[in-house]
Amino acid sequence: MENLRSLLHSIDDKGYKAYKQLQGTYHFNLFQLTIDHVQGDPFAQPSRISVQISKEQHGIPPLFWNQRIRQTALEDFLGRAVHAAIKKHVKGRRGTGRSGEMEIAVNGQQVLRRNAVLLDDDQLEARLLFALPGSGRSILAGEAAEMFFNELPQVVESSLIWTRNSLAGMQQHIEQIEDQNILRSQLKQLKGVAFVADGSVLPRYSGIDDHPLQGGVPFKAPEELKCNVTLPHQGPVSGMLIPEGITLIVGGGFHGKSTLLQALERGIYNHIPGDGRELVATCAEAVKIRAEDHRTINQVDISPFISTLPGNRATNSFSTANASGSTSQAANIIEALECDCTCLLIDEDTSATNFMIRDQRMRKLVPDSQEPITPLLFRVRELYEKKGISSIIVTGGSGDYLAVADRVIMMDNYQPFDVTTKAHQLAGSKPAAETRIPFQKDHQRRLNLAIKPLPRQREAKIQVREQRLLEYGRERIDLSQVEQLVDRGQTEAIGRILSWCHQHHPEQKSGLQATLRQILEQVEQQGLDLLLPWKAGHLALPRLYEIAAAANRLRNKP
Repeated sequence: MENLRSLLHSIDDKGYKAYKQLQGTYHFNLFQLTIDHVQGDPFAQPSRISVQISKEQHGIPPLFWNQRIRQTALEDFLGRAVHAAIKKHVKGRRGTGRSGEMEIAVNGQQVLRRNAVLLDDDQLEARLLFALPGSGRSILAGEAAEMFFNELPQVVESSLIWTRNSLAGMQQHIEQIEDQNILRSQLKQLKGVAFVADGSVLPRYSGIDDHPLQGGVPFKAPEELKCNVTLPHQGPVSGMLIPEGITLIVGGGFHGKSTLLQALERGIYNHIPGDGRELVATCAEAVKIRAEDHRTINQVDISPFISTLPGNRATNSFSTANASGSTSQAANIIEALECDCTCLLIDEDTSATNFMIRDQRMRKLVPDSQEPITPLLFRVRELYEKKGISSIIVTGGSGDYLAVADRVIMMDNYQPFDVTTKAHQLAGSKPAAETRIPFQKDHQRRLNLAIKPLPRQREAKIQVREQRLLEYGRERIDLSQVEQLVDRGQTEAIGRILSWCHQHHPEQKSGLQATLRQILEQVEQQGLDLLLPWKAGHLALPRLYEIAAAANRLRNKP
C-alpha cells in the first residue's frame, strides 16, 4: 500500500502513460489490490482493477454459495452492493475525460451469471473499472490517491466485508432467487410452460426503464387457471399456470396483453427482490418470435412454412441478406426449433400478417396453389401435437386462432379472465388438416464464423456499441430484434463464444448447434473467464438461442 502511495507521488504531473508503472499487486489492510491494466489516456476505456479478499476477511458462510444457483445469486448481490457503495462513496468524474469514475458491471432487474464478482473456497474477488485521474495528458496523483486510499477502501469495507454487517438481506436475496429457479424447474412436472404468481406487478415504469410501475395493478389469477405451488423458502404460493399447448392472450387495446407477454419473455430469467416479477417463471427454452425485416438468413429450411419463391427458388436451404417479414419469421421459428425450443412466444403486433393468417375470403381470391406461404395458423397445432412445442400468442384481431387454441385468456383492465369456453363456442371448425412438409431439425448445418479485422487493424476486435449491436471484426451483427437478450455483457460473451468456436472448432463436425452447445457447457463449467485472454469483469452468460441468433445473422461469406 505504501509502495503504491510512493509511486503515485513520484509520477505526479508527469505524462499520463507514466500510470503504466502502477500495474501490479498491493496489500491493503483488509484486501489485496491488483491493478490489472492501465488505460492509455483519460478518454480511453477505464483501467481494470481487482480486489481480492480472503474468506476469513469477507466472513460469508459457505452455505451461501454451496450450489451454483446460490453462488450466482450471492455474486449478483455483492455486485449490486459494490455498485451502491460506489454511488455513495465515490466523488465521480474529476479532471479530463472519464477521470475519477469507478464502476462495476451489474445487471438490470435480471440476475445473470457474470464474472464481475467471483467467489470460491479461497477468496472473494471483485473486478472494477477505475478511471485514473488526469488533467489533459498529465497525471493528477492527488486525486488518484484519494480514489485508492480513501474511496476504494470505503467501497470494499461497506460492500464486501461481511464480518461487520448483517447477513439477513443477503440471505433473503439468495433464497428468493433460489425459489424462482425451483419454480421454473417445477413447470414440466406441473405440465405448464409459465407461472405468474398472484400479487405480481407486471407493468414497467416506461419503455426504457425496467423498474416496476409504481401503483401498477397487482396480478390475480383466474380461478380456472389457479395453481398452488410450495417453494422451499416462501412456502405456499398461488398464481396462474399457463398449461402446455396453444394459449391465446386476447383483449382490447391497452388492457395488458403485451405487458403479460413481455413478463413471460423475461420469465426465463430470475429477478431481484422488489422487481414485481420475482415469481413469474417461464420454461427456460421459451423463445420470443417476431418478424424481422431485412435480417440475414443462412441456409435455413423454411419449406414447412414457405414452399417455393418466385422463379422456383428453393426454400429447403434458404439464404438471403434482406429477408421479408414472412421469411424472417419462418426462419426465426425454425432456428428456435434447432435450439430445442419448448414454447414460442408471439405477439400479433410484431408479426407478419401473411405469416400468421390467411382468411377464407383471401383464400378464395388467391387460391392455395398460388400462395407459397402456409400460415402459422395451419401448423401451430402440429407443432404441439407432433413436436411438443407449445405456443403463447397475443392476438387482438385474428379470431381464426380461437379454433386452434387450447386455452384463451382475456386481459380486461389489466386482469386475466379465462374465456376458453366462450371462445370455443364462437370459434367454428378447426382448419382442415392437409399433407404438409414435415418439420425437421438440420443437425448438420454449418456456418462460417471467421472474424476478420477492419482495414488497418492488426487484430479483429469484438465490441458492443449498443446493448444489442455486436461488432464482430468487420461485421456488425444487429441483434436488436432478439428481444430476450437483456445485457450488453451477454452480447459481448456471444461474440467471444463465436470467435472461440471458430478458433477451436472451425469444422463444426457435429453441426453448428451441437458445437455451440458444447462450448456453452464448457463455459458454464469453467466460467466466463475462459473466453478472455485477460482479466475483466464485464461478461454475462447468454443462452444457446441468443448465441445461435448471432451466428445466424452473420453475412456468411466463404
